[in-house]
Amino acid sequence: MNLLDSNLLFASLVWGSIGVGYCIYGKRQQAIFPLVAGVLMIVASYVVGSVLWMSLACAGLMVVVYWLAKQGY
Repeated sequence: MNLLDSNLLFASLVWGSIGVGYCIYGKRQQAIFPLVAGVLMIVASYVVGSVLWMSLACAGLMVVVYWLAKQGY
């Protein structure tokens, strides 16, 4: 696993930035699910060492938050 791989660094930047956006949105709207998903995205961008698995995990979190929002939670 090469931690200085440019693809991994770029994916971490993108998913971490989206996670920060979710955190800010969740905090301002006082919504727990986007806040938690944002924190998990930030953690995934640091912990997961594969671009594929990081992208799948973060995209999955986005789908879960969207689904929960449509359900009215």
